[in-house]
Amino acid sequence: MRVVAGVDCSTQNTKVVVCDAETGTVLREGRAPHPDVTEIDARLWWRAWETASRGLLEGVEALAVGGQQHGMVLVDEAGTPVRDALLWNDNRSAREAEALVDELGGAQAWADATGSVPVASFTVTKLRWVAEHEPDIAQRAQGVLLPHDWITHQLRGGAGEPTTDRGDASGTGYWSPAEDAYRSDLLKRAFGRELAVPRVAAPAERVGETPEGITLAPGTGDNMAAALGLDLEPGDVVVSLGTSGTVFAIGDHPSADPSGIVAGFADATGSFLPLVCTLNAARVVGAALQMVGAGLADLDRLALSVPDTEGLVLLPFLDGERTPALPDATGLLHGLTRGNATPAHLVRASVEGMLCGLADAVAPLQATGVTPARLVLIGGAARSAAVQEIAAGLFALPVTVPEPAEYVALGAARQAAWTLSQAGSAPHWPRETSSVEPDGASAEYYARVRASYSSVLATAQPLLTH
Repeated sequence: MRVVAGVDCSTQNTKVVVCDAETGTVLREGRAPHPDVTEIDARLWWRAWETASRGLLEGVEALAVGGQQHGMVLVDEAGTPVRDALLWNDNRSAREAEALVDELGGAQAWADATGSVPVASFTVTKLRWVAEHEPDIAQRAQGVLLPHDWITHQLRGGAGEPTTDRGDASGTGYWSPAEDAYRSDLLKRAFGRELAVPRVAAPAERVGETPEGITLAPGTGDNMAAALGLDLEPGDVVVSLGTSGTVFAIGDHPSADPSGIVAGFADATGSFLPLVCTLNAARVVGAALQMVGAGLADLDRLALSVPDTEGLVLLPFLDGERTPALPDATGLLHGLTRGNATPAHLVRASVEGMLCGLADAVAPLQATGVTPARLVLIGGAARSAAVQEIAAGLFALPVTVPEPAEYVALGAARQAAWTLSQAGSAPHWPRETSSVEPDGASAEYYARVRASYSSVLATAQPLLTH
């Protein structure tokens, strides 16, 4: 048996899985938590890696890292961070994002240049924020890395040239999926001068090895790693319900959506990954459960104990929002009556609101050429029967739920197996799934839910932008 490992350096944890390179069977796994923050000392990621991987790596021949996208790690000439890393969920650069869009001539110009219109999540906007607000730190910076780039470089002992991959690079705002190249002019526009950037490795390229001799694969961004872990088929639309919510699919050509709703990312295989991301997902439901004094174990009982919300609509922007671009928004509850002022109605409204925000992403994905055939539901909240049932209704698609697994880490491990084998494509790793079909009798109700959500969102815009 040949053995590989995959790492998920996510917002909340570092997770490590060790797998059979041929079948993907998970042999060992570990994890360690991260602080719940929007900026972090990168060395804490390394400590989490050491904790999560302790005792797991015997016999491992290759390893890859999947990392949270967009995070900015500014380093000096020696590769040492000069400030805490700003993460994707740090919204402080929202105004800088708007300024950059205007400076280049508008959203269409950015979409044409990089496949995406930058928002506060993107690395390029964080570079502008540091340049304007922390000039002393900016002066010390000589290079910029993404979280997975930094971890991979530490794994090779800091030796050699830092590397990244096309998937994670496509989320920076200064790399073009269409041109397959950096846009150094955009990086310089943001930061005011050149910065060293990691070399973009080819899919499945060997990018070095650890001091212990483990081969290092390129790694990739978390969404790209999840796509690898799921081994997607044409027509699959993935909805990931974690800290953030994402909707994505594999594409065969680069996309450029000037509305900014769809991020025109690359994937980790040489294809493309049009994606819509929201800041708010599973924690919206968690907040609703907390409000009613219930726990996660009560979710299905409460949400399914009422057939509808009786007009209660929750706009789920508890942490601001990326899509739509409402960085300063808060959540909003509309349609509250004495009849629906119950724990069950509120919890169901939280599930519907979370999923409505993501269901709005399917039409923009279709505009990029994606033809949805089924929904693949992943993430912690995907395990809920209520979430599965309501998702099938709101998206009006069959829902497939893969067995619970760490799909980002699994995707990284699958990339490691591909790199180890140097085959023409990644190995096929089958996974067990369950399915939920839309209930035709409820189609009218879910159409009303979608319409009500859209109406409340449009009406509430003045409140959400102040």
